[in-house]
Amino acid sequence: MKSLFIILFSISLQTCISNTNPVDNPEAIWTPSKINQEGLKKAYFASGCFWCVESIYESVKGVKEVYSGYAGGFTKNPNYNQIGTGKTGHAESVEVIYDPSQVNYSTLLRVFFGSHDPTTPNRQGPDYGSQYRSIAFYTDEYEKESIVNYIKILRDGNYFSNEIITEIKMLEKFYYAEDYHQDYEKNNPNNPYVKNVSIPRLKKFQKQYPELLKEIH
Repeated sequence: MKSLFIILFSISLQTCISNTNPVDNPEAIWTPSKINQEGLKKAYFASGCFWCVESIYESVKGVKEVYSGYAGGFTKNPNYNQIGTGKTGHAESVEVIYDPSQVNYSTLLRVFFGSHDPTTPNRQGPDYGSQYRSIAFYTDEYEKESIVNYIKILRDGNYFSNEIITEIKMLEKFYYAEDYHQDYEKNNPNNPYVKNVSIPRLKKFQKQYPELLKEIH
């Protein structure tokens, strides 16, 4: 279920598949075209609907590309319908490809914690289920230590009234989501969910962190 705006559309599908455990798929659902990644790094986050998260990170200077996908679970090559059952263990996630000479990992963590509520278990805005939980993935000890330290700063400073429940999880595998999910907000500006949830979330972030945004030419 993406939101209250499409729940009626998906409820029959969810009912049909929710009683069985998702099975592994033999092949990847989609893979992006290769881009020159020389000198670039990757970071991975889950903080609710990936349509929203993708557009937020794409607005940050130093970020070169963002892909929507699934991570944190155990089903191999999952698809969107399987994710919707909440039984794959995966969360809707993003892969952020960035230039470390223009934006550092700590800033990406600032974007992460500044653009969603890390205190709500298995929910973000109107979206609920384990696939919408908050996860900061790490690929090395530096990233893990950075996440731990950042959360400590937030807790010590009482930045949130409730306890931060963000998972700190080693990335085992990132599975790219279907092609139509990529740049979804940009390509579907009139979608009811995009208009009422994604775009307002992006604008809220942009208003709070103007110093992090790419220049618009």
